[in-house]
Amino acid sequence: MITPSEPGHDRSDPGLSAIMGERRQLLNLAYRLLGSLAEAEDAVQETYARWYAMSRRQQEAIASPGAWLTTVASRICLDLLGSARVRRERYVGPWVPEPLPDHTEWISGRSDGATVDPADRVTLDESVNMAFLVVLEAMTPAERVAFILHDVFRYSFPEVAEIVGRTPAACRQLASSARRRIHASQARAIPATRQADIVRDFKRAWEAKDIDALIALLDPDATTIADGGGLASAALHPIEGAARIARHCLDIAGRAPDDVTILERTVNGRPGLVFQQEGVTVTVYAFEIADDRIKHIWAVRNPDKLRPWTAGRDRRET
Repeated sequence: MITPSEPGHDRSDPGLSAIMGERRQLLNLAYRLLGSLAEAEDAVQETYARWYAMSRRQQEAIASPGAWLTTVASRICLDLLGSARVRRERYVGPWVPEPLPDHTEWISGRSDGATVDPADRVTLDESVNMAFLVVLEAMTPAERVAFILHDVFRYSFPEVAEIVGRTPAACRQLASSARRRIHASQARAIPATRQADIVRDFKRAWEAKDIDALIALLDPDATTIADGGGLASAALHPIEGAARIARHCLDIAGRAPDDVTILERTVNGRPGLVFQQEGVTVTVYAFEIADDRIKHIWAVRNPDKLRPWTAGRDRRET
């Protein structure tokens, strides 16, 4: 991430702190658009690189630097979304959005000893829960950008149109189409405390290898999707049905080393589970719960997507 101390930056620039103060907003936007923290960080870095590639006179001619940065970041993400579809066709197994730890887990430190800047945090809300991000993945790049900019970040359709290069009416239609997808997929919300109780019960049943208890906690038509990215063992196809998922969980429990621990953690703003081995996160589980049953489970095992979890070496006990 570009910082004021990097070569070529004038520390005396009075607008520098304001420009860098946009980082959190840009990262929040880019993560929701891309579903990948690593790609979001790259997009934000490229945005700042383009800003600092301009002369001081060019920068001063921009009436609203924050709006300029948002426009550039959005266009970078729009381009990345187009190329991501091609890359994901070659991805080994299902692709699941990169899971986010909560703030305290994320900022506990990195493996290189550096402290994460608070401005680099992604704000956790309903627009980053795993079920929401998975639906976004099914949208066209233009739908996703129009919806996120308008419905999540409250940009007007004329502003969205300027960013995506379409008419306001076209952007309105894109956002409306995306909104219908979201509403059609949304499960009835239940209190977070109840979700946490169900995830905790699932953890206990898993540890006890109680197949009947696991089945009782799962929706009969539940699905599990695992993302190993070819870098970690994972099912290459969705596992469907409560009984099949329960048997799969018991198979995992039977093969797990003795030093693996299951921790209750916040995953993308909702209760989830984390498997750790010797302090290193090896799997993150996100859940969607409806009518007091687990409807969807997403298991992320690709180590490239677990760096924000492993870096802090979260050693707190559950």
